Amino acid sequence: MKSINVDYLFGQIIYKDDERAFQELFFDFFGPLCVFAHRYISDKAACEDVVQDVFFQLWKNRKKIVIKSSARNFLITNVRNACIDYLRHRELETAYAEKAAMKDYSHDYDTGMICSVSELEERINNALAKLPDNVRHSFEMNRFEDKTYTQIAEECGISVKTVEAHISKALKLLREDLKDCLPFLLLFLH
Repeated sequence: MKSINVDYLFGQIIYKDDERAFQELFFDFFGPLCVFAHRYISDKAACEDVVQDVFFQLWKNRKKIVIKSSARNFLITNVRNACIDYLRHRELETAYAEKAAMKDYSHDYDTGMICSVSELEERINNALAKLPDNVRHSFEMNRFEDKTYTQIAEECGISVKTVEAHISKALKLLREDLKDCLPFLLLFLH
């Protein structure tokens, strides 16, 4: 920071409402204080906003300011504190946004519908048992034996279109029957 008499400028600002002294202080210290703020905040625009706000508060509250050490330390301390406040505020915003996102997500699924792996397997087996035999057989060959629609059609003596219809019907019925476990099903199927 420049070797100007910062204490003198502060005196002019505080006791004489000297706008020119304020401008001189601002133009001489804005850049260096932004560099100092950058130690705390990585975003250049945010650093500038913080330093500008410190100067705004300085002018606004000039009649209430009490400097205990030096005006230079006063500026540096206020910028440091403003940076810390900014970071705390950003942290709170982030935490709030994450909490809101989790709240929105948690409303999508009733926590009473969370199933254990064994419960999930039992529900899948029960849902499969409800399917018509030909539909269940086509679905199991595709999903559990990794057979293609063509292979299933050849083995069962049916057309590929029929296999497609069976798989589609099975998925639709399973989706309806297991809708409350769908998010967990997706985890286990991938």
